[in-house]
Amino acid sequence: MNPLKRLLAITKQLRDPINGCEWDRIQTFDSLKSYTLEETYEVLDAIDKQDMNELKKELGDLLFQIVFYADLASEQGQFDFEDICQAVADKLVYRHPHIFDDKTTEKPNWEQLKQKERDERAQYSLLDDIPNAIPALMKAEKIQKRCASVGFDWQELTPVLDKVKEELDEVEYELNKTVQDQSKIEEELGDLFFATVNLARHLKVKSELCLQRANNKFERRFKQVEVILKQNNRCLTDATLEEMEAAWQLVKQLEISTSEVNKYD
Repeated sequence: MNPLKRLLAITKQLRDPINGCEWDRIQTFDSLKSYTLEETYEVLDAIDKQDMNELKKELGDLLFQIVFYADLASEQGQFDFEDICQAVADKLVYRHPHIFDDKTTEKPNWEQLKQKERDERAQYSLLDDIPNAIPALMKAEKIQKRCASVGFDWQELTPVLDKVKEELDEVEYELNKTVQDQSKIEEELGDLFFATVNLARHLKVKSELCLQRANNKFERRFKQVEVILKQNNRCLTDATLEEMEAAWQLVKQLEISTSEVNKYD
């Protein structure tokens, strides 16, 4: 059997109300959301690790999520997997007229095309179709890019960087108050995050991936701190902050030294 047809058939069998899998039968659009997000991040993790065999498997898991949603929608008479394929194919052809239309070679204005789509959906705001469920850093970047598409953006880096410093000063101002307002601190921190995402966007850096790499780096280094402490017959619960900081600095220095050596290999 064709692999795709086989996957579609397996999904239907899993969802069979009588002979299907007990877990698969009870799933809904809402219950699958967290699994879809998890599978997406596992795809990204495989890409970061440059593990092609693992990437193949994770992409399969992500595809299964799409097939599962299609089966749910088909049961409700909404759409099926072929409709999904048709919709994305139509969109790709529509947005690439210079590729698929023999009558034109002019590259389209992406924002004009998207604005036309929004107009057809009677969309009121430029920002209406930005999903609420995506990670906050990613949403901030999408908001900023959308506004930049109509000219609401700084054209130079200096004011972008100045805004980050301004927001940091406002956080510090709130922290230095005799009576702190937690909600105001959170608001100013949010403004600082938003300004930092804007700086990353201007530097052509993806904030979400950038923070993921920072998380991975911290995790890698902290695990090495644990190893160093263990080698010195110490554990995290007994070690002082000074001992942990010394181990942290040693890990950083070892990484720098290794990086320098690899650079000349």
